[in-house]
Amino acid sequence: MENGLDAVRQLRYLPAVGSPHGVEVLDFAGLRSMDPRRRRALPQRPDFHVLALVRSGTGSHEADFHGHPLAVGSAVWIRPGMVHRWSDVDACDGPLVLFRPGFLSGFTVAETAAPVCWRMDEQRLDLALLAVEHLVREHDAAAHAPHLASPALLSHLLAALLLRALPGVPAATDAPRPGTRHTDVFRAYRSAVEEHFTDWHHVADYARALGYDVRTLTRATRAAAGTGAKTFLDQRILLEAKRLLAHTDLPVSGCARRLGFHDVGNFTTFFRRQEAVPPAAWRTAYGSAGPSVRGETGPGEAAANAGFRSGLRGHS
Repeated sequence: MENGLDAVRQLRYLPAVGSPHGVEVLDFAGLRSMDPRRRRALPQRPDFHVLALVRSGTGSHEADFHGHPLAVGSAVWIRPGMVHRWSDVDACDGPLVLFRPGFLSGFTVAETAAPVCWRMDEQRLDLALLAVEHLVREHDAAAHAPHLASPALLSHLLAALLLRALPGVPAATDAPRPGTRHTDVFRAYRSAVEEHFTDWHHVADYARALGYDVRTLTRATRAAAGTGAKTFLDQRILLEAKRLLAHTDLPVSGCARRLGFHDVGNFTTFFRRQEAVPPAAWRTAYGSAGPSVRGETGPGEAAANAGFRSGLRGHS
């Protein structure tokens, strides 16, 4: 049966009452209290960012088939569309900062280059936690006194937190800065890839649509993301292929069609070239989590599945 049943919970961002600005802060204790059924340990795909800092404790997290141990000083950045799960955060303490896509548009390049999980030393962690505290205080002041509300201020405080927390930022003097030609070209290419990767599998397609030549896209992508334009595109297609194979019941032929391959043989060749195994074998190894997740939402949970903070109570 080819219905493409998705085993991943889709999380939409709906702010809590008093959080209209596109950013808010929770903590791991709040996450656990909102989630007595431990659905946080099942695959989920948010449409917003989550930046988590581990102040104390140990645990583990998984994002797009890569596991990450968590300890004091760990930072996790979950991007929109990423399939992840909190494998074990029962002993973790620290803040989780939620924010909408576009709230910090200037970080398009940084979010591409930054890892999903990294460690901070004690001094950097302390400063990052202070930045979170400042963000929380300004957010709470805005919620209780609307005349003090300033989305621009909250955006700047979130930017300061990211600059403090991201690995290697102070030394990244050679990285492309917002507004440079390479940055602008890569942003356009990355956006186009996200929109069209299921239809366009050649860099030349994007070059024609964007009005650049292939070499320009390649140089810009290498400067911003550390890889060529073709590799960047192939990796995006491959990631979605893995998500479909692991988290849906589509047959390999259905995954191929979903990704714009008109011939399953071409899809198999592409996948084998990237992963050294055919898609069916990869699914056998990595797709075991799907069936245990399906059909779990019962009657009366629809309202709880409406958003992340509301969504944390129901399904994160």
